[in-house]
Amino acid sequence: MPRWNSFTSFLNEARAAANDGSRQTLVDSLLQERPQWPWVEGRKATFIYNGTDVKHGVALNLDTIKSDPPFDPLTNLEDTSLWFVTRTFEDDDLLDYLLAIDDPMTPLAQEADVVSRVAEHWQPDGLNPLRMTVPGQSVSVLRMPNARPFADWTAMPGVPRGRVLEHTFSSAQLGVNGRKLWVYTPPGYDESDAIYPLLILMDGQWANGPLQVPHIADALIKHGRMAPALIAMVQSAEPQHRIREYVGNDRQYGSLLLEVLPLVQVSYRIDPTRLGLGGVDVGAVAAAHAALLNPAVFSSLILISPPMGKGADEDLLQTYSTRFRNARVLPSRISQSVGRYEARNRFLRPAEALRDILRSRPEVDYRYYEIGSGHGLVGFRSILPEALAWAVPVPQAVD
Repeated sequence: MPRWNSFTSFLNEARAAANDGSRQTLVDSLLQERPQWPWVEGRKATFIYNGTDVKHGVALNLDTIKSDPPFDPLTNLEDTSLWFVTRTFEDDDLLDYLLAIDDPMTPLAQEADVVSRVAEHWQPDGLNPLRMTVPGQSVSVLRMPNARPFADWTAMPGVPRGRVLEHTFSSAQLGVNGRKLWVYTPPGYDESDAIYPLLILMDGQWANGPLQVPHIADALIKHGRMAPALIAMVQSAEPQHRIREYVGNDRQYGSLLLEVLPLVQVSYRIDPTRLGLGGVDVGAVAAAHAALLNPAVFSSLILISPPMGKGADEDLLQTYSTRFRNARVLPSRISQSVGRYEARNRFLRPAEALRDILRSRPEVDYRYYEIGSGHGLVGFRSILPEALAWAVPVPQAVD
Protein backbone atom coordinates (compact mmCIF):
# COMPACT_ATOMS: atom_id res chain seq x y z
CA MET A 1 0.00 0.00 0.00
CA PRO A 2 1.48 3.39 -0.96
CA ARG A 3 2.47 5.60 1.95
CA TRP A 4 1.28 8.76 0.16
CA ASN A 5 -1.92 8.98 -1.88
CA SER A 6 -1.05 12.39 -3.33
CA PHE A 7 1.94 14.66 -3.74
CA THR A 8 0.26 17.15 -1.40
CA SER A 9 0.10 14.55 1.36
CA PHE A 10 3.83 13.93 0.92
CA LEU A 11 4.58 17.66 1.03
CA ASN A 12 2.54 18.16 4.18
CA GLU A 13 4.38 15.38 5.98
CA ALA A 14 7.78 16.50 4.71
CA ARG A 15 7.26 20.14 5.72
CA ALA A 16 6.14 19.06 9.17
CA ALA A 17 9.29 16.97 9.66
CA ALA A 18 12.25 18.30 11.62
CA ASN A 19 15.21 19.81 9.75
CA ASP A 20 17.57 17.10 10.99
CA GLY A 21 17.74 14.93 7.90
CA SER A 22 14.23 13.60 8.34
CA ARG A 23 12.95 15.47 5.28
CA GLN A 24 15.64 14.00 3.07
CA THR A 25 14.79 10.56 4.40
CA LEU A 26 11.19 11.15 3.36
CA VAL A 27 12.36 12.27 -0.10
CA ASP A 28 14.40 9.09 -0.45
CA SER A 29 11.36 7.04 0.58
CA LEU A 30 9.16 8.88 -1.93
CA LEU A 31 11.54 8.16 -4.79
CA GLN A 32 11.82 4.52 -3.80
CA GLU A 33 8.02 4.21 -3.69
CA ARG A 34 7.49 6.20 -6.90
CA PRO A 35 10.53 5.87 -9.22
CA GLN A 36 8.78 7.26 -12.34
CA TRP A 37 7.55 10.83 -12.76
CA PRO A 38 5.66 13.09 -13.34
CA TRP A 39 2.98 12.17 -10.83
CA VAL A 40 -0.36 12.67 -12.61
CA GLU A 41 -3.42 13.18 -10.43
CA GLY A 42 -6.54 13.95 -12.41
CA ARG A 43 -5.72 17.06 -14.43
CA LYS A 44 -2.66 17.92 -12.35
CA ALA A 45 0.90 16.75 -12.96
CA THR A 46 3.82 17.19 -10.58
CA PHE A 47 7.33 17.34 -12.03
CA ILE A 48 10.41 16.90 -9.85
CA TYR A 49 14.18 17.09 -10.04
CA ASN A 50 16.30 15.35 -7.45
CA GLY A 51 19.96 16.32 -7.23
CA THR A 52 22.58 18.10 -5.18
CA ASP A 53 24.17 19.68 -8.25
CA VAL A 54 21.79 22.66 -8.44
CA LYS A 55 23.46 26.01 -7.79
CA HIS A 56 20.76 28.51 -8.73
CA GLY A 57 17.53 26.76 -9.63
CA VAL A 58 15.51 24.36 -11.79
CA ALA A 59 12.73 25.23 -14.25
CA LEU A 60 10.19 23.32 -16.31
CA ASN A 61 10.37 24.12 -20.02
CA LEU A 62 7.01 23.72 -21.84
CA ASP A 63 5.79 25.20 -25.12
CA THR A 64 2.44 25.90 -23.48
CA ILE A 65 4.06 28.39 -21.08
CA LYS A 66 3.59 31.77 -22.76
CA SER A 67 6.64 33.63 -21.51
CA ASP A 68 10.23 34.18 -22.59
CA PRO A 69 11.85 31.92 -21.61
CA PRO A 70 8.93 29.45 -21.48
CA PHE A 71 9.75 28.29 -17.95
CA ASP A 72 7.91 27.53 -14.73
CA PRO A 73 10.43 27.54 -11.85
CA LEU A 74 10.54 24.55 -9.53
CA THR A 75 10.52 25.04 -5.75
CA ASN A 76 13.11 23.46 -3.51
CA LEU A 77 11.88 21.49 -0.53
CA GLU A 78 14.02 23.08 2.16
CA ASP A 79 16.95 21.01 3.43
CA THR A 80 16.48 18.36 0.73
CA SER A 81 17.68 17.62 -2.79
CA LEU A 82 14.09 17.72 -4.14
CA TRP A 83 12.74 20.41 -6.48
CA PHE A 84 9.09 20.33 -7.60
CA VAL A 85 6.31 22.11 -9.49
CA THR A 86 2.66 21.18 -10.06
CA ARG A 87 0.68 22.38 -13.08
CA THR A 88 -2.85 21.81 -14.40
CA PHE A 89 -3.44 20.40 -17.88
CA GLU A 90 -6.28 19.22 -20.10
CA ASP A 91 -6.93 15.52 -19.57
CA ASP A 92 -5.98 14.66 -23.19
CA ASP A 93 -2.73 16.67 -23.32
CA LEU A 94 0.33 15.02 -24.85
CA LEU A 95 3.25 17.42 -24.51
CA ASP A 96 7.02 17.37 -24.71
CA TYR A 97 9.07 19.09 -22.03
CA LEU A 98 12.56 19.55 -20.64
CA LEU A 99 14.09 20.54 -17.32
CA ALA A 100 16.42 23.55 -17.25
CA ILE A 101 19.14 23.32 -14.62
CA ASP A 102 20.82 26.58 -13.57
CA ASP A 103 19.62 28.32 -16.71
CA PRO A 104 20.31 32.10 -16.65
CA MET A 105 16.53 32.67 -17.07
CA THR A 106 17.13 35.57 -19.45
CA PRO A 107 14.88 35.99 -22.54
CA LEU A 108 15.70 33.63 -25.39
CA ALA A 109 14.93 36.45 -27.82
CA GLN A 110 18.07 38.22 -26.56
CA GLU A 111 20.26 35.11 -26.46
CA ALA A 112 23.24 35.24 -28.82
CA ASP A 113 23.81 31.45 -28.75
CA VAL A 114 20.60 29.57 -27.98
CA VAL A 115 22.03 26.22 -29.09
CA SER A 116 24.89 26.35 -26.59
CA ARG A 117 22.57 27.49 -23.81
CA VAL A 118 20.16 24.61 -24.43
CA ALA A 119 23.02 22.08 -24.58
CA GLU A 120 24.50 23.34 -21.32
CA HIS A 121 21.38 23.74 -19.20
CA TRP A 122 18.36 21.89 -20.66
CA GLN A 123 17.87 18.15 -20.32
CA PRO A 124 15.16 15.48 -20.44
CA ASP A 125 13.54 14.30 -17.23
CA GLY A 126 15.70 11.46 -15.91
CA LEU A 127 12.72 10.03 -13.99
CA ASN A 128 10.41 9.80 -17.03
CA PRO A 129 11.02 6.86 -19.42
CA LEU A 130 8.60 8.27 -22.03
CA ARG A 131 10.72 10.19 -24.56
CA MET A 132 11.03 11.32 -28.14
CA THR A 133 14.60 11.07 -29.38
CA VAL A 134 16.07 12.57 -32.54
CA PRO A 135 19.74 12.88 -33.49
CA GLY A 136 21.33 15.29 -31.05
CA GLN A 137 18.29 15.79 -28.84
CA SER A 138 15.87 13.96 -26.58
CA VAL A 139 12.72 15.37 -24.96
CA SER A 140 10.50 13.94 -22.27
CA VAL A 141 6.79 13.36 -22.89
CA LEU A 142 3.90 14.14 -20.56
CA ARG A 143 0.90 11.93 -21.30
CA MET A 144 -2.26 12.86 -19.43
CA PRO A 145 -4.86 10.13 -18.66
CA ASN A 146 -7.03 10.56 -21.78
CA ALA A 147 -4.27 11.51 -24.22
CA ARG A 148 -3.83 9.48 -27.38
CA PRO A 149 -1.26 6.68 -27.05
CA PHE A 150 2.41 7.48 -27.48
CA ALA A 151 3.87 4.06 -28.11
CA ASP A 152 7.33 2.97 -29.11
CA TRP A 153 6.17 1.23 -32.26
CA THR A 154 9.60 -0.34 -32.79
CA ALA A 155 9.27 -2.38 -29.60
CA MET A 156 5.94 -4.11 -30.23
CA PRO A 157 6.33 -7.90 -30.14
CA GLY A 158 4.53 -10.25 -32.45
CA VAL A 159 4.15 -7.74 -35.29
CA PRO A 160 5.27 -8.98 -38.73
CA ARG A 161 7.79 -6.49 -40.07
CA GLY A 162 8.05 -5.06 -43.53
CA ARG A 163 11.31 -3.89 -45.08
CA VAL A 164 12.78 -0.46 -45.75
CA LEU A 165 15.12 -0.10 -48.72
CA GLU A 166 17.25 2.99 -49.24
CA HIS A 167 17.75 4.59 -52.65
CA THR A 168 19.73 7.63 -53.75
CA PHE A 169 18.68 9.85 -56.63
CA SER A 170 19.69 13.10 -58.26
CA SER A 171 17.05 15.70 -58.95
CA ALA A 172 17.35 17.86 -62.03
CA GLN A 173 14.14 19.58 -60.94
CA LEU A 174 15.59 20.68 -57.61
CA GLY A 175 19.23 20.89 -58.67
CA VAL A 176 20.48 18.50 -55.99
CA ASN A 177 22.47 15.28 -55.95
CA GLY A 178 22.52 12.44 -53.46
CA ARG A 179 18.97 12.92 -52.21
CA LYS A 180 17.76 9.84 -50.29
CA LEU A 181 14.53 7.95 -50.74
CA TRP A 182 13.44 5.24 -48.33
CA VAL A 183 10.81 2.78 -49.57
CA TYR A 184 8.82 0.66 -47.15
CA THR A 185 7.42 -2.62 -48.41
CA PRO A 186 4.78 -4.34 -46.26
CA PRO A 187 5.08 -7.83 -44.78
CA GLY A 188 4.65 -10.48 -47.47
CA TYR A 189 5.56 -8.17 -50.34
CA ASP A 190 8.45 -10.32 -51.59
CA GLU A 191 6.29 -13.47 -51.59
CA SER A 192 3.48 -11.82 -53.52
CA ASP A 193 2.95 -10.63 -57.08
CA ALA A 194 0.17 -8.22 -56.09
CA ILE A 195 0.20 -4.50 -56.78
CA TYR A 196 -0.01 -2.10 -53.84
CA PRO A 197 -1.17 1.44 -53.07
CA LEU A 198 1.65 3.97 -52.78
CA LEU A 199 1.87 6.73 -50.19
CA ILE A 200 4.59 9.39 -50.65
CA LEU A 201 5.67 11.22 -47.50
CA MET A 202 7.76 14.35 -47.31
CA ASP A 203 10.59 14.77 -44.76
CA GLY A 204 11.54 11.14 -45.20
CA GLN A 205 14.36 11.32 -42.67
CA TRP A 206 11.73 12.03 -39.98
CA ALA A 207 9.17 9.55 -41.33
CA ASN A 208 11.75 6.75 -41.41
CA GLY A 209 13.31 7.93 -38.14
CA PRO A 210 11.64 9.38 -35.04
CA LEU A 211 8.12 9.32 -36.49
CA GLN A 212 8.43 5.52 -36.87
CA VAL A 213 6.16 5.36 -39.94
CA PRO A 214 7.28 1.87 -41.11
CA HIS A 215 6.67 0.37 -37.67
CA ILE A 216 3.29 2.09 -37.32
CA ALA A 217 2.32 0.71 -40.74
CA ASP A 218 3.37 -2.79 -39.65
CA ALA A 219 1.05 -2.64 -36.62
CA LEU A 220 -1.87 -1.12 -38.55
CA ILE A 221 -1.59 -3.73 -41.29
CA LYS A 222 -1.47 -6.57 -38.77
CA HIS A 223 -4.66 -5.38 -37.09
CA GLY A 224 -6.51 -4.69 -40.34
CA ARG A 225 -6.69 -0.92 -39.93
CA MET A 226 -4.56 -0.12 -42.99
CA ALA A 227 -4.25 -1.84 -46.34
CA PRO A 228 -0.80 -3.24 -47.14
CA ALA A 229 0.94 -0.45 -49.02
CA LEU A 230 4.26 0.89 -50.20
CA ILE A 231 5.45 4.07 -48.51
CA ALA A 232 8.05 6.24 -50.25
CA MET A 233 9.73 8.61 -47.77
CA VAL A 234 11.58 11.43 -49.55
CA GLN A 235 14.44 13.20 -47.82
CA SER A 236 13.98 16.97 -47.48
CA ALA A 237 16.50 19.75 -47.88
CA GLU A 238 18.72 21.02 -45.08
CA PRO A 239 16.79 23.09 -42.50
CA GLN A 240 17.96 26.41 -43.92
CA HIS A 241 16.60 25.50 -47.38
CA ARG A 242 13.54 23.45 -46.37
CA ILE A 243 10.93 26.22 -46.49
CA ARG A 244 12.17 27.50 -49.86
CA GLU A 245 12.04 23.99 -51.33
CA TYR A 246 8.67 23.03 -49.87
CA VAL A 247 6.48 26.14 -49.99
CA GLY A 248 4.78 26.89 -53.31
CA ASN A 249 7.54 25.26 -55.34
CA ASP A 250 6.39 23.81 -58.66
CA ARG A 251 9.79 22.16 -59.02
CA GLN A 252 9.16 20.15 -55.86
CA TYR A 253 5.96 18.89 -57.48
CA GLY A 254 7.93 18.22 -60.67
CA SER A 255 10.48 16.19 -58.73
CA LEU A 256 7.73 14.05 -57.20
CA LEU A 257 5.97 13.43 -60.51
CA LEU A 258 8.96 13.14 -62.85
CA GLU A 259 11.69 11.68 -60.63
CA VAL A 260 10.41 10.06 -57.43
CA LEU A 261 7.30 8.40 -58.85
CA PRO A 262 9.09 6.87 -61.90
CA LEU A 263 11.89 5.57 -59.66
CA VAL A 264 9.36 3.78 -57.47
CA GLN A 265 7.29 2.53 -60.42
CA VAL A 266 10.34 0.93 -62.05
CA SER A 267 11.48 -0.87 -58.90
CA TYR A 268 8.21 -1.76 -57.15
CA ARG A 269 4.71 -3.00 -57.92
CA ILE A 270 2.34 -0.10 -57.33
CA ASP A 271 -1.28 0.60 -58.19
CA PRO A 272 -1.22 3.93 -60.08
CA THR A 273 -4.88 4.52 -59.24
CA ARG A 274 -4.16 4.58 -55.51
CA LEU A 275 -1.52 7.22 -54.88
CA GLY A 276 -1.37 9.31 -51.73
CA LEU A 277 0.69 12.22 -50.46
CA GLY A 278 1.39 13.54 -47.00
CA GLY A 279 3.64 15.54 -44.75
CA VAL A 280 4.08 17.46 -41.52
CA ASP A 281 4.63 21.21 -41.07
CA VAL A 282 5.82 22.72 -44.40
CA GLY A 283 6.11 19.15 -45.71
CA ALA A 284 2.30 19.10 -45.52
CA VAL A 285 2.28 22.36 -47.51
CA ALA A 286 4.42 20.72 -50.21
CA ALA A 287 2.05 17.74 -50.30
CA ALA A 288 -0.96 20.06 -50.56
CA HIS A 289 0.70 22.04 -53.36
CA ALA A 290 1.29 18.89 -55.41
CA ALA A 291 -2.20 17.54 -54.77
CA LEU A 292 -3.81 20.85 -55.75
CA LEU A 293 -1.77 20.99 -58.94
CA ASN A 294 -2.81 17.49 -59.95
CA PRO A 295 -5.67 16.10 -57.82
CA ALA A 296 -6.52 13.55 -60.51
CA VAL A 297 -3.23 11.75 -59.76
CA PHE A 298 -3.36 11.74 -55.96
CA SER A 299 -6.32 10.04 -54.33
CA SER A 300 -5.45 10.76 -50.68
CA LEU A 301 -3.76 13.53 -48.73
CA ILE A 302 -2.36 13.78 -45.19
CA LEU A 303 -2.01 17.29 -43.74
CA ILE A 304 -0.36 17.34 -40.29
CA SER A 305 0.04 20.86 -38.87
CA PRO A 306 0.71 22.81 -42.07
CA PRO A 307 1.53 26.48 -41.41
CA MET A 308 -1.00 28.52 -43.36
CA GLY A 309 -1.01 31.80 -41.46
CA LYS A 310 1.15 34.52 -39.94
CA GLY A 311 4.92 34.10 -40.07
CA ALA A 312 7.55 33.28 -42.66
CA ASP A 313 6.15 33.27 -46.22
CA GLU A 314 2.70 34.16 -44.87
CA ASP A 315 1.53 35.85 -48.09
CA LEU A 316 2.06 32.62 -50.03
CA LEU A 317 0.88 30.27 -47.28
CA GLN A 318 -2.38 32.13 -46.80
CA THR A 319 -3.36 31.37 -50.40
CA TYR A 320 -3.77 27.66 -49.73
CA SER A 321 -7.21 27.92 -48.14
CA THR A 322 -8.44 29.81 -51.20
CA ARG A 323 -6.89 27.22 -53.48
CA PHE A 324 -8.70 24.42 -51.64
CA ARG A 325 -11.97 26.37 -51.76
CA ASN A 326 -11.72 27.04 -55.49
CA ALA A 327 -10.38 23.63 -56.56
CA ARG A 328 -12.72 21.86 -58.98
CA VAL A 329 -11.33 18.48 -57.93
CA LEU A 330 -9.70 17.40 -54.68
CA PRO A 331 -8.19 14.11 -53.48
CA SER A 332 -11.02 11.79 -52.47
CA ARG A 333 -9.66 11.19 -48.94
CA ILE A 334 -8.07 13.89 -46.78
CA SER A 335 -6.87 13.70 -43.19
CA GLN A 336 -6.02 16.96 -41.41
CA SER A 337 -4.76 17.58 -37.88
CA VAL A 338 -3.50 20.43 -35.71
CA GLY A 339 -2.36 20.79 -32.10
CA ARG A 340 -4.41 23.00 -29.79
CA TYR A 341 -1.21 24.56 -28.43
CA GLU A 342 0.27 25.46 -31.80
CA ALA A 343 0.60 29.16 -32.59
CA ARG A 344 -2.96 30.37 -33.13
CA ASN A 345 -2.41 32.71 -36.06
CA ARG A 346 0.03 30.48 -37.91
CA PHE A 347 -1.47 27.04 -37.34
CA LEU A 348 -4.68 26.76 -35.33
CA ARG A 349 -6.96 29.40 -36.87
CA PRO A 350 -5.91 28.63 -40.47
CA ALA A 351 -6.48 24.93 -39.74
CA GLU A 352 -10.00 25.67 -38.53
CA ALA A 353 -10.67 27.74 -41.65
CA LEU A 354 -9.48 24.91 -43.90
CA ARG A 355 -11.55 22.46 -41.87
CA ASP A 356 -14.70 24.43 -42.64
CA ILE A 357 -13.84 24.51 -46.35
CA LEU A 358 -13.18 20.79 -46.59
CA ARG A 359 -16.26 19.87 -44.57
CA SER A 360 -18.31 21.70 -47.21
CA ARG A 361 -17.01 19.38 -49.95
CA PRO A 362 -19.30 16.32 -49.81
CA GLU A 363 -17.25 14.47 -52.42
CA VAL A 364 -14.25 14.34 -50.05
CA ASP A 365 -14.00 11.70 -47.31
CA TYR A 366 -12.54 14.03 -44.72
CA ARG A 367 -11.27 13.63 -41.15
CA TYR A 368 -10.17 16.45 -38.85
CA TYR A 369 -8.36 16.07 -35.53
CA GLU A 370 -7.44 18.69 -32.95
CA ILE A 371 -4.98 17.03 -30.58
CA GLY A 372 -3.69 18.13 -27.18
CA SER A 373 -0.16 18.84 -28.37
CA GLY A 374 2.07 21.64 -29.54
CA HIS A 375 4.00 21.89 -32.79
CA GLY A 376 6.53 19.09 -32.69
CA LEU A 377 7.37 15.50 -33.45
CA VAL A 378 5.57 14.19 -30.36
CA GLY A 379 2.21 15.41 -31.62
CA PHE A 380 3.03 14.47 -35.21
CA ARG A 381 3.83 10.87 -34.28
CA SER A 382 0.75 10.51 -32.10
CA ILE A 383 -1.67 11.31 -34.95
CA LEU A 384 0.05 9.21 -37.62
CA PRO A 385 -1.85 5.95 -36.92
CA GLU A 386 -5.18 7.65 -37.72
CA ALA A 387 -3.69 9.53 -40.67
CA LEU A 388 -2.12 6.45 -42.27
CA ALA A 389 -5.24 4.35 -41.74
CA TRP A 390 -7.39 7.03 -43.38
CA ALA A 391 -5.04 7.56 -46.32
CA VAL A 392 -4.73 3.85 -47.14
CA PRO A 393 -7.96 2.20 -46.00
CA VAL A 394 -8.62 -1.50 -46.05
CA PRO A 395 -11.06 -1.87 -48.99
CA GLN A 396 -13.93 -3.38 -47.02
CA ALA A 397 -13.51 -0.67 -44.36
CA VAL A 398 -14.23 2.23 -46.71
CA ASP A 399 -17.33 4.10 -45.54
